[in-house]
Amino acid sequence: MDTIESYDLAVVGGGPAGSTLATFVAMQNHKVLLLEKEFFPRYQIGESLLPSTVHGICTMLGVAEELKQADFVKKNGGVFRWGKNPEPWTFSFGISPLMSGPKQFAYQVERSKFDTILLNNAKRHGVDVREGHKIIDVITDGERVSGLSFIDENGQERRVKARFVADASGNTSRIFHHVGERVYSKFFQNVALFCYFNNGKRLPPPNEGSILCVAFKGGWFWYIPLSETLTSVGVVLAREEVSHLKSGYDIAMRYFIDSCPMIKEYLANATRVTEGQYGQYRIRKDYSYCNTKFWSKGMILLGDAACFVDPIFSSGVHLATYAALIAARSINTCLRNELDEERCFAEFEMRYRREFANFYQFLVAVYDMSQDEDSYFWAARKVLNTEEQANEAFIRLVSGISTSGEPLYSSAEEFFKNREGVGDYFASMIKNNILNPLAIEQFSRNNFDPAKFFQGLSDEMIKVQIQAALGERRPKESPIFNRGLASSPDGFHWVEAALLRESE
Repeated sequence: MDTIESYDLAVVGGGPAGSTLATFVAMQNHKVLLLEKEFFPRYQIGESLLPSTVHGICTMLGVAEELKQADFVKKNGGVFRWGKNPEPWTFSFGISPLMSGPKQFAYQVERSKFDTILLNNAKRHGVDVREGHKIIDVITDGERVSGLSFIDENGQERRVKARFVADASGNTSRIFHHVGERVYSKFFQNVALFCYFNNGKRLPPPNEGSILCVAFKGGWFWYIPLSETLTSVGVVLAREEVSHLKSGYDIAMRYFIDSCPMIKEYLANATRVTEGQYGQYRIRKDYSYCNTKFWSKGMILLGDAACFVDPIFSSGVHLATYAALIAARSINTCLRNELDEERCFAEFEMRYRREFANFYQFLVAVYDMSQDEDSYFWAARKVLNTEEQANEAFIRLVSGISTSGEPLYSSAEEFFKNREGVGDYFASMIKNNILNPLAIEQFSRNNFDPAKFFQGLSDEMIKVQIQAALGERRPKESPIFNRGLASSPDGFHWVEAALLRESE
């Protein structure tokens, strides 16, 4: 039998979560293995980024200039035809002075190109990247995950030992159940049908590169410009609308396009791509979920292996790369034997779950904005009508670890009741052209403070960008939880807050 190799960290999956984590740990001179089942470049959905990924994570990884040279489409924010107002409204990234100026844009990226940049960067930083390797299962030593068994590119079964194993293999993960169970949301119980078009219409400047989201009676469309000619087009539907798919994906897509006047106009002179990686229709369903745990002894989950909310505000890659950063802090700290493992990974899970919860609650507010009450899709997503009120398991995953200052909720019913009207609050911000949510007069329904909520949505993203821009010159961070840990000055470890104060 072959000698079993040993690593500090073994990562499953070469997407943004896996390659980012592997690189951040390798940058601290640890021995890292990354196993990817496919050969890059490969197709992947999810092309719209947020500034914290571009100007924060990617700057820390050292690939910001490479992204710039890749000539990806610049994205200034999002344009939405949403709610009862017939005129589209714009969501700009410049909602905070800290995100203004040259940092208030992101990119629309072809994931086959973007993911390859990140994976090649991991190789340059010393990560042992092996493509064409399929995971069989984890190896355990008592109650602790201690390695992986896999099939290499030659079809040989092999094993590897590691102090830590990270599952970043996406929503189709085969090993996530070693950490916890996946619980699905009933609020975002949607189905997405998507494809690609050439020569679709573009939004007027300066928003020609922004994502366009358009609501209609049966759901909503995304419309993402990936180049001057290529556009990703997807329709998000309720499960009750999937009967239209029985007539064939092409007929169904044409039906939904005809049902949405703005998208129909934008695709009037476009032709669907029918060859290559973009040449087929694809389906994604049951894509809103959260795992009951994000870590167990020796193993962590991140990216779509851990959780996913909804595609509307481009949160997928952000959550994946943010999770990779805080997971790297936990792993790096443990590998240096500086803090207790339980303490480090509890910090990882609380921060990751808090960020997931912020996006979940934000998107609940967006879906709750006044829309077509006669439509099943929109009526079922009004806050107080949703089936999620009976989905206690899922709500427990998101209701107790969120923006600082929010109360704990004893039931899903209470969770949603306290959020009634938040969609209207968000709509009023748009109607009054208030781009900074902290500038609006605060109001509170019971114990829910929308102003704090919207601030919490951007807090961590801004911190990551400050870390990338200033490095160890940035202001010292305080813990975000009672008796929690803080980021080290270099951003790659956890430290006790008391130690930070002593160093001042």
